[in-house]
Amino acid sequence: MTYCLAIALQEGLVFCSDSRTNAGADRVSTYSKMHRFEHAGDRQLVLLTAGNLATSQAVVAQMQRDAENGVEGNYTQAAYVSEVADYVGKLCLAEQGKYANGGPNAGFNAEATFILGGQIGSHAPELYLIYPEGNHITVSGEHPFLQIGETKYGKPILDRIIRADTEPHTAMRCALVSVDSTMRSNATVGPPIECGFYHKDSLEPLSSYVKLEDNHPYLVKLRKSWDESLASAFSGLPSLAEVFE
Repeated sequence: MTYCLAIALQEGLVFCSDSRTNAGADRVSTYSKMHRFEHAGDRQLVLLTAGNLATSQAVVAQMQRDAENGVEGNYTQAAYVSEVADYVGKLCLAEQGKYANGGPNAGFNAEATFILGGQIGSHAPELYLIYPEGNHITVSGEHPFLQIGETKYGKPILDRIIRADTEPHTAMRCALVSVDSTMRSNATVGPPIECGFYHKDSLEPLSSYVKLEDNHPYLVKLRKSWDESLASAFSGLPSLAEVFE
């Protein structure tokens, strides 16, 4: 399982992901799910991946090969991030199609889901969730974030805290708590956690990037503070005695 999220802010884009993959109780590994495609001064793109690891790795590798070989329609030629989202969707469908019909691998679930975000040229930063079917959606004004993988445990804090005008480091802390809360509730989501911020119009690599192992002092401190704050907030809730009077 996986948990990745991205947040669209007025000042830029936040990306956050775990690094655990699970192919059974005895096959737990660590792979980065945050892939960067950078051309300073021209375009900065980040791709977060969830689902079948072989499919997502094949898509990332094909993107790199297409760019190196100048294949028509590759991500370096797109004018908009939405065009790159279409391109990623096509690559994903093609890879899944290898296992769709006939042969020894027929029926094998090769689905993968992606979050693509970044900026190309002078256009505004964009953020898209790309489904296994190849189509995609973007963020809404009310909820300017996207999630893939094990989304349910980390969503409540995002719903309550994140707005388009949220300050970047606040959004990054919120993203880290969201991922850590998911790790607490689902053992198939695990460290290290990667988190970074792309500053709007910089066309430079992620700034404020961190990679936190489970025992990193900051993550331990953040986790402890969040647990204590939740316990304190709960103890301050109105008493049920008010209902039963």
